[in-house]
Amino acid sequence: MIKKYTYGKPFQTESVVVDIAAEKGQPDHGNIDLTAGFSYTFGLEDSDIVYGLGEANRGINKRGYKYISNNADNPHHHEDVYSLYASHNFIIVSGAQTFGLYFDYPSTITFDVGYTKCDELHIFCDSADLDIYVITGDSPYDITKQFRKMIGRSYIPPKFAFGFGQSRWGYKTPEDFETVARKYRENHIPIDMVYMDIDYMDSYKDFTINDDFGDFSEYVENLKKDNIRLIPIIDAGVKIEEGYDVYEEGVANNYFCKRADGSDFVAAVWPGYTHFPDVLNPEARRWFGAKYKILTDAGIEGFWNDMNEPAIFFTPEGVSELKKAMKKFIEKDETVDDVWGISGMAAGVANNPKDYASMYHNVDGEMVRHDKVHNLFGYNMTRAAGEALREISPDERRLLFSRSSYIGMHRYGGVWMGDNKSWWSHILLNIKMLPSMNMCGFLYTGADLGGFGCDTSRDLLLRWLALGVFTPLMRDHSCEGTRNQECYQFEHIEDFRNVIGVRYRLLPYIYSEYMKAALTDDMMFKPLAFEYPDDKIAAHVEDQLMLGNEIMIAPVYTQNAIGRYVYLPEDMMLVRFTADGAVEQTEMPAGHHFVEVPLNEVILFVRSGKCIPVVDVAECVADIDKTTMQLIGYRNSSYMLYDDDGYTREYDLEKNCVTLNKK
Repeated sequence: MIKKYTYGKPFQTESVVVDIAAEKGQPDHGNIDLTAGFSYTFGLEDSDIVYGLGEANRGINKRGYKYISNNADNPHHHEDVYSLYASHNFIIVSGAQTFGLYFDYPSTITFDVGYTKCDELHIFCDSADLDIYVITGDSPYDITKQFRKMIGRSYIPPKFAFGFGQSRWGYKTPEDFETVARKYRENHIPIDMVYMDIDYMDSYKDFTINDDFGDFSEYVENLKKDNIRLIPIIDAGVKIEEGYDVYEEGVANNYFCKRADGSDFVAAVWPGYTHFPDVLNPEARRWFGAKYKILTDAGIEGFWNDMNEPAIFFTPEGVSELKKAMKKFIEKDETVDDVWGISGMAAGVANNPKDYASMYHNVDGEMVRHDKVHNLFGYNMTRAAGEALREISPDERRLLFSRSSYIGMHRYGGVWMGDNKSWWSHILLNIKMLPSMNMCGFLYTGADLGGFGCDTSRDLLLRWLALGVFTPLMRDHSCEGTRNQECYQFEHIEDFRNVIGVRYRLLPYIYSEYMKAALTDDMMFKPLAFEYPDDKIAAHVEDQLMLGNEIMIAPVYTQNAIGRYVYLPEDMMLVRFTADGAVEQTEMPAGHHFVEVPLNEVILFVRSGKCIPVVDVAECVADIDKTTMQLIGYRNSSYMLYDDDGYTREYDLEKNCVTLNKK
């Protein structure tokens, strides 16, 4: 059951697609206080678990820490970080009272989950203008499925998007991309996509290609002949430059965000000074989205939207204040406090709250201050692209994912988990985020495999790839200036070939489970407790996940480990994809086990009485040979396989499902 409570005059985020009439009075669970902004409190029992918050730091169980929904351009994902790139304000309290809460509020809101007081959930924000949805059900899993139906169907990408992709900020020339494609093909490492970061553009201007690429359509087509698709980045900022048509059209039609005086808001990002498209204005959103056609006309079939919190390096106003402060600093004898102060001020020019408060959107003729709706920008930038791509190619799917998001954006595209680091702890963080993201509708997701910042190592990349084998978005991405981490850069390339090859062997299963989850408003990745609610040990396992309805994964995320301890809630079949291409199956009883996992192998566990399909290795999605399909797992079991053409928007569940039986 879902109940809605409305306070004040909420901004209409359009994150919910079901029309629910508002109730009067207090919710059945917790207390609301409107004396100073908005405050919700609920007393937590010692055994209560709190799930949710999508892309948030720390664990699957959010108890014991504070999380602030305030979309942030922050590449330093330490444990003490309160805000990441997204705001997914959905939580579930599981315990003596089990219920879900969705706070539809587009500005800063804090979730204090037993942090200030260990036995209290406290959720608060400055303004009492929001909608709250209270969801009750039989279990956290049931509540999640109700919420998913309430917010609408998750985005469905084309099938090629489930292949492996290689990316790096630093590929600049046509030869750079050609080299990556050639090296993967020469070494027979499967790949479907090469991503284009900001250097493909002309002076970092959106929807432009630098002259080095010549006839870009021909360039794209030549790579596509080898079943490799280019996936370019699009940033939020539009460069201020006379003669640049996107800039001039935006200015002429008032499509950019404004200052309070009505002039176009100015902020610096990669191109230098830019304007931001006012994607909360439907007319501006249609205009910006239509620009993607410039690249789709050249044969591009996918995009990744970046810098759309939106990130701000600095503004003219912020730099002016800093210069004045520096002048005073230079002209006096410095103290320790002076040095620290000027250092902090210099660091604070980026993503400064003052700048967000001086930026405005035109919403139905009303000027709305950006910081009041900040968390909606990435959502609506990707919505602009998603809506436009449906018009550009009404019968064909396009790949689309974003860095910043809010619930509702899941209908238009996926997300990647941002600028992580080449740290072992970030593999574990990746694991823990996956079910929380799925709870909030984001099924097409994954992390930068190998880590974006810092220098990766051979073993770290192999272990991360072994997790990436299972995530819908499987992309190796790294930062300019870090160690090159393409798979062919390391010794014993055959190990990388084998691990990535397992992805393609499992792709029919991964695609099938994704599509069934999307079409039935379900989860692809689940905490063990969602499937084993009466198992007290399973409730506290956070480094293993259920994937689909048949398997459990238990990735290795520790340096120099020869394997790991695994908890089996029931009898399961250990499936091992060995380095020589064989598939070994071993029945294991419920309980605790140590399982050895060499660097060049991938393991998974099939649930008792179930089976999954595998095929022979292919070097791209288009070359997967379905006639090689076999079922692995338990005898006398069956699997319902979903498959379609992978390209059109024909998603008929009944038509595209077939039951496979294993004898």
